[in-house]
Amino acid sequence: MSQEQIYKDAGFGAPVLRGRRPAIVVVDFSYGFTDRRYPTASDAAAQMAATRKLTDLARARGYPVIYTTIAYHPGELDRLAWLKKATGMRALVEGSRLVQIDAATGIRPEDVVLVKKGASAFAGTQLAALLTGAGVDTLIVTGATTSGCVRATCVDAVTAGFTVLVPADCCADRAQAPHDANLYDIAQKYGDVTDSADILGWLENLGNCSTCVARAR
Repeated sequence: MSQEQIYKDAGFGAPVLRGRRPAIVVVDFSYGFTDRRYPTASDAAAQMAATRKLTDLARARGYPVIYTTIAYHPGELDRLAWLKKATGMRALVEGSRLVQIDAATGIRPEDVVLVKKGASAFAGTQLAALLTGAGVDTLIVTGATTSGCVRATCVDAVTAGFTVLVPADCCADRAQAPHDANLYDIAQKYGDVTDSADILGWLENLGNCSTCVARAR
């Protein structure tokens, strides 16, 4: 029996029902994950360019765009369990260039940047409150890394009641195998994995959302 048949027989992989009030969360496209001079980074130039097309259109239509970054106070470095396992993350110190959002994303001064300490964009942040306050029903998840913070964000997003969409060409990882495996898992259990062209067309068809603009202020 094929892998696809096994998942189908188990009742996974059903398509999601897209809502009318989307938002985009750009997960950890900070220099520590996008600038190859740092060992924690991957080549994310193409993924950031594809993401920027989505965020530019979302803003023009009045839909929220939210960025996340991981940043640690020096006093946290020896106390957090994740940093004992993923020791390279210790370089992501508050105030350093590594935790700044990469300018190639097209981030704007009015965009919200959430600072997190763990993988999920929801963990210990006000993301759920921001999305609820803006009336969001569908979350478009982009960023890095696919197998880490993107996947964790998708799991928490659907758990919190949001429909999840993941444009695969807007997600970056350090290696292809974990990237592909986690996109497959997301598509089977947590959201629809698609591409930026599909999301762009969908956002165009939705048109403007004056209500979302008002709520996001």
